[in-house]
Amino acid sequence: MADTDALAGLTATSFHRGNVAADAAADTAGQVFVLDMQESLPGVIRLRDWALAALAPQPGETAVDVGSGTGAEVRRLAAAVGESGRAVGIEPHAGLRAVAEQRSAGTGATFVDAEATALPFEDASVDMIRCERVFQHLTDPAGAVLEFARVLRPGGRVVVIDSDWGTAVQTPGDPDVVRRLADFRDARSPNPHAGRHLPGQFARAGLTVDPDIAATAVIPPTGALLVLVEKTVEEAVGAGAVTQAEGDALLADIRTAQAAGEAFMAVTMFAVLGRR
Repeated sequence: MADTDALAGLTATSFHRGNVAADAAADTAGQVFVLDMQESLPGVIRLRDWALAALAPQPGETAVDVGSGTGAEVRRLAAAVGESGRAVGIEPHAGLRAVAEQRSAGTGATFVDAEATALPFEDASVDMIRCERVFQHLTDPAGAVLEFARVLRPGGRVVVIDSDWGTAVQTPGDPDVVRRLADFRDARSPNPHAGRHLPGQFARAGLTVDPDIAATAVIPPTGALLVLVEKTVEEAVGAGAVTQAEGDALLADIRTAQAAGEAFMAVTMFAVLGRR
């Protein structure tokens, strides 16, 4: 896994709204690295393609991507809605927004600083919304869905894609140590089980939930498991969730398994389509 030094700038709260990084440039570099890596994963590609087909953007429509990151999906929306339409990325992270604007020059995609729970649009003014891997970082995901419903026109469409970390699996590792690390990881996330709550949140916001809920296993690339677990172990040892000896033993097991091609980690990501 190349350029994993970029991960050194990330913290447990890097993707959280309101995070203040000690080193803004390193924080942005780490986030861009993670987003670019995730964008290349087959499972993510499958759900993104499914979401685009489900939203079916048409020329002249207004399309919004909430939590647009480096802008990849806003550029796809811009190509679909054309010059007569509007494709807007909502991204509160200034560093990511700058990267998105640079990468999107000349595509028609635009980016604004706003939050999922306070979108800068009038009531019933948006044709479609997509939102990917944002809800797990929100303290008020239900409020975000209500805000999506507010800005959608009658007949408007919304797709939210998010992980459910309660479905994560990993090998190798002592089951008790892996469980404690997972509990430690989930405790730092505002909404670690985001995926399972989406249909209910949509329904309570008055959206019609499409019965075709997509799901896929997202599997990090070769070598990523060790990098991801190393960072979690370092933080968990500091917090007393696991001992240094337990962390070292787990990392040694992962190194051995990776060398043999036997290490594995996956989490399920869900995509839910709602209609206004």
